[in-house]
Amino acid sequence: MSDRPKIDAERLAEVLGYGFRQQTHLMEALTHASATGEAQKNGDYQRLEFLGDRVLGLIVADMLVEAFPKADEGELARRFNALVRRETCVEVARALDLGAHVILGQSEIASGGRNKRAILADACESVIGAIYRDGGFEAARAFVARNWKPLMLAADRPRRDAKTALQEWAQGRGMPPPVYDVIERTGPDHAPRFKVRALISGLEPAFGEGYAKRNAEQKAAAACLVALGLWEPDEIEDE
Repeated sequence: MSDRPKIDAERLAEVLGYGFRQQTHLMEALTHASATGEAQKNGDYQRLEFLGDRVLGLIVADMLVEAFPKADEGELARRFNALVRRETCVEVARALDLGAHVILGQSEIASGGRNKRAILADACESVIGAIYRDGGFEAARAFVARNWKPLMLAADRPRRDAKTALQEWAQGRGMPPPVYDVIERTGPDHAPRFKVRALISGLEPAFGEGYAKRNAEQKAAAACLVALGLWEPDEIEDE
């Protein structure tokens, strides 16, 4: 038996900011390969994912050229890579709650497929491809601009500390604030070392270590931001 919820086209139009004229495009965009062998009439989203990846790249490149007229090729490439990488697609997919709408087979449901980063990233790109096929380039551009332009502009803002950045990210999505737990304390009393676990809804736990509890919390928060694709791994500060 497959997990085959009825597509709520009205709700998805509100979430995506786009109403599909042909529902078959939307169905295909949200059908994972694990469901195609279980009485599904539509193909899976792999072809649309392939298309959406290329459409996303073109639109983001055009946005960057327009937004940063003085940037050289190297700077544009750096910004481009940060915006089109899979981690950023995962962030957008989570913000839109796409995982709740993906049609999965039972094997993927049992293994937590709705929260898998690979599935979320693929579904995000396939939706872009579907919008392009259904409504044309301008419809796809509007969708990408709504969801990627804030990320593009946020990259230029002064960086706040990791805990503040993570809390603001959660609050902006109506989620509970992160929770930090000390799971290990080692070393002598005069020089303890802490290992902290950061917990946030929908993410795997992230960990940080430091000679001060606050420093360990900051590193755990930074690890969450890296997992979300908001920070680069080499941007986590050493002690």
